[in-house]
Amino acid sequence: MARIEQVDAYRYRLPREEGMLVDGMVYADERMMRDIQKDESLQQVRNVAHLPGIVRASIAMPDIHWGYGFPIGGVAATDADEGVVSPGGVGYDINCGVRLLRSTLTREEIAPRLESIVAAMYRNVPTGVGAHRRDLRLTGGDLRHVLEKGAGWAVSQGLGRAEDLDTVEERGCIAGADPDLVSERAEERGRTQLGTLGSGNHFAEMQYVAEVYDERIAAAFGLFANQITVMIHSGSRGLGHQVCTDHLRVMGDASRRYGITLPDRQLACAPIASPEGRAYLAAMAAAANFAFANRQVMAHWVRESVAGVLGLAPDRTGIATVYDVCHNIAKFETFSVDGRSRRLCVHRKGATRAYPPNHPGTPAAYRDVGQPVLIPGDMGRYSYVMAGTDRALDETFGSACHGAGRVMSRGEAKRAVKGRSLFDEMKQRGVHVMAAGVATVAEEMPEAYKDVSDVVNVVHGAGIATRVAQLRPIGVIKG
Repeated sequence: MARIEQVDAYRYRLPREEGMLVDGMVYADERMMRDIQKDESLQQVRNVAHLPGIVRASIAMPDIHWGYGFPIGGVAATDADEGVVSPGGVGYDINCGVRLLRSTLTREEIAPRLESIVAAMYRNVPTGVGAHRRDLRLTGGDLRHVLEKGAGWAVSQGLGRAEDLDTVEERGCIAGADPDLVSERAEERGRTQLGTLGSGNHFAEMQYVAEVYDERIAAAFGLFANQITVMIHSGSRGLGHQVCTDHLRVMGDASRRYGITLPDRQLACAPIASPEGRAYLAAMAAAANFAFANRQVMAHWVRESVAGVLGLAPDRTGIATVYDVCHNIAKFETFSVDGRSRRLCVHRKGATRAYPPNHPGTPAAYRDVGQPVLIPGDMGRYSYVMAGTDRALDETFGSACHGAGRVMSRGEAKRAVKGRSLFDEMKQRGVHVMAAGVATVAEEMPEAYKDVSDVVNVVHGAGIATRVAQLRPIGVIKG
């Protein structure tokens, strides 16, 4: 069996062997590591360590589980000049991510109208496969602007406020996007999907701040006890999926053409400087911008839903963006490695950027405390807000976990809940759920996921992000 070395209470090393160019590094505690070894995700960490140009380590977060090529929860940085880019290190749902909204409302204030607010969100934010709003269908020119400008396009159309962009990763727009490299099929799939939640594990969730662990950082993020927040989890929908599909076909041939030998064909890649590598990154950036715009539009409609039910002007709810972070992306970022500054292509697949205080990539509003790190849990328990640290910058290319991580497949979850009324169970937990179908709720039942507090404890204990606040769900809409 391949070796696993425990470094400390929260770190495990997978030493270099059999063609690995770097070690693997897994963030987990002892109990978690026993569970992680039950699937193939550790082998995927080793496989990623074979990528040409990989720097420092192949990294896995505590929410790691098996994925396509890379494990979900994987982080890998490759040299921008000599390394490769791999679509498997981003995934099919390009820029799947999370936006957190805060408000000036309290749990007590909205309690009498909670079900009405959730119903309004469900009406206004399309959920489920094929759902869309007839009043937002993009023309070809509109879609091109979305792919180029991201969330900024939505704001320019009155679907949000200019200040929203101040607290969005990359201000809601990845540089270098080229809509001409997005296929007609991808555009067709995306044309009616802007502002839609989708299905699976995507959600819009009304929450309240149940616990505050760090008063100073929470105050900087605008969070306080019993405050109402809304978390939106979605991505680039069918457009991003098609972009990944299109470019994976090209990458398989490219790997062979450039003589790249890999232990898993799902790691198909191309040199960053190659025509294939540049084309993928430009198309991926366009899909990422679609996702930023998607979450921006939904945030606007959530703001309108809450205000409408409460009979307030939208500004009177105090709903504003805490942060919006992507967790399926490959981005060029600069880090100090072995004492020198290096430009790297950081693949984060099911991992969240976690920049520290005083970093130029941290929004100005949070420069003293670090970037917000948003960690959604399952719809029955809790989610977390954390803050990035200097240690993350030194060890994980400024990255932390992105969620709870599945422990059951969707099929297993459906079988496990047969005969149970999940809507009633969630209501007993104090969570009002509205969904397009019972099947989606069954697939996403709380038991299908790790307890996200275990994941957060490892990240906090390892020092790669600091625990700030716990958010508990009270209302959820799903596809």
